[in-house]
Amino acid sequence: MSNKSIIQTSDAPAAIGTYSQAVKAGDTIYLSGQIPLDPQSMKLVSGEIDLQIKQVFENLKAVCDAAGGSIQDIVKLNIYLTDLDNFATVNEIMATVFETPYPARAAIGVSALPKGAGVEMDGIMVLS
Repeated sequence: MSNKSIIQTSDAPAAIGTYSQAVKAGDTIYLSGQIPLDPQSMKLVSGEIDLQIKQVFENLKAVCDAAGGSIQDIVKLNIYLTDLDNFATVNEIMATVFETPYPARAAIGVSALPKGAGVEMDGIMVLS
C-alpha cells in the first residue's frame, strides 16, 4: 500500500496535462511546475515579467496551503526562466515571499515554456 496522496485545489490552475498539482509522500510534498496562469480563467497573466513571477508564487502558495502547509515549508525551489536577465526581478520578488532561511534553489535558463510563459517554478516542501 502506497503512502502517496494527490494534492489538488481550485485556487491554483488545473493541471493541463498528465500530472497532479502536487503529490504527498509521507511528510514530503512534490510540487509540479506552475506557470503564470490565472486559476479562474486558465489564461496566462499578461504584462511584465514581475506580474508573471508574482502569479507563479500565488499559484505555489495555493498548492502549499492545500497540502496543509505554507510556501515557507518549501525546502527546494527550481526556477525556469526564458530570459536569465529577469533573475534580479525573481530575487526581488522572492525576498518579499519567503522569510529567512530561504529554500535551496536552482535557476535555469530555458528556450521556451508552456503557453509562452516567461517563468515556471516547481519545488519540494516538507511538512513539520
